[in-house]
Amino acid sequence: MRILERRFVQAFVQMANEGYEQGWHERNGGNLSYRLTEHEVDSVRDRLLDHGEWHEIGASVPGLAGEFFLVTGTGKFFRNIVVDPEASIALIEIDEKGEKYRIRWGLVEGGLPTSELPTHLLNHEVKKRVTGGKHRIIYHAHTTNIIALSYVLPLDDLIFTRELWEMATECPVVFPEGVGVVPWMVPGGREIGIATSELMEEYNAVIWAHHGMFCSGETFDSTFGLMHTIEKAAEILVKVRSMSPTKLQTITPDQFRALAKGFNITLPEKFLYEKDENGMPKK
Repeated sequence: MRILERRFVQAFVQMANEGYEQGWHERNGGNLSYRLTEHEVDSVRDRLLDHGEWHEIGASVPGLAGEFFLVTGTGKFFRNIVVDPEASIALIEIDEKGEKYRIRWGLVEGGLPTSELPTHLLNHEVKKRVTGGKHRIIYHAHTTNIIALSYVLPLDDLIFTRELWEMATECPVVFPEGVGVVPWMVPGGREIGIATSELMEEYNAVIWAHHGMFCSGETFDSTFGLMHTIEKAAEILVKVRSMSPTKLQTITPDQFRALAKGFNITLPEKFLYEKDENGMPKK
């Protein structure tokens, strides 16, 4: 079976295309990576290149030594992934120290993996550890309404989480751990990767101020669904704020507690703070 016919490759391509159709990937914006299972690596091993130049990752990820990843290419447009995946994505191998990678398949017209590979791999390393290997996907998209909110809401985990939770009953069920927020930083480097990975110790979604969002998950469906749910909540919040500076009613802390009991989930009490007259946490 050709690599393009493998289910995990088809799911990767489908998710990338669905993100583009949402309007989250203008030009070459955004990136996606998937950590293969041992079975998936074995199923394509005889079709991989057995040579290739090793490149510095730009970060040390010893927890990912020897792993294989499917990743989008730098400068590649998400709109073209479904049209010509072999030219737009790559399957890479991490070396035995977790410091270098080499391309084993893909990018047939040249190029390298996403420029934000260090951030992806630093976050994969964290999520592999904290989830016992369950999380395999890291997804970065330029989610329009989340970006807009990062200009008007304080860049604070507590405030962003609470405001998003209040927009739809499903939100605390889908992301009960909340969301993290990274203030604006230059993308693509080690520093923003470390800042994001520190928050990924606690959260599955991290907002990059004025830039977009990073999400982690076990499956393509759950990861895309997390991104989609948060962005939809942000869209509702943008509409609410455009209609009125204040809310006449919302979901209260005690109602969130009742929701948690009904759905058998844990909602951290730090997000259920009392608000002052401006809607901010009371001092």
